[in-house]
Amino acid sequence: MSSANNKDEVKNVAVNRKARHDYHILDSYEVGLVLKGTEVKSLREGKVSLRESFAHFENNELYIMNMHISPYAFGNIFNVDPRRKRKLLMHKREINRLRGQIEEKGLTLVPLRIYFKKGHAKIELAVAKGKRLYDKRQALAEKDARREVERELKDKEWGR
Repeated sequence: MSSANNKDEVKNVAVNRKARHDYHILDSYEVGLVLKGTEVKSLREGKVSLRESFAHFENNELYIMNMHISPYAFGNIFNVDPRRKRKLLMHKREINRLRGQIEEKGLTLVPLRIYFKKGHAKIELAVAKGKRLYDKRQALAEKDARREVERELKDKEWGR
């Protein structure tokens, strides 16, 4: 495989599994991410957490909050605050449309995953609606039922 094909690859860095458990995902967008030098190196090492992060609007710009990027081990004085707010890159009309959607319907913006695409850090940002407790229980029950059915089918295949 040549290096040109290698650059087109999408490499996942971190996935926010909890987001799919806590929210109904309505729509998702690919957005760019503004980072400082040592943050990119930490990202490439996979030292990032999306667990409690969210996106919000400030002065007609979109920022991601509470995303933790661990300081780079060899960064010394060039390291920045691990939980600083980071600007997200989107077209102005997309930001305006998204802002209208969020404010009108009471939805939220949750990051689903961080990845590198053609050498640039990207975030998959989802428009989401919070699940109620009974929704979460129902989703877990469905998952358990699916797992049980698969286990039964596997046992029948093996003749147990």
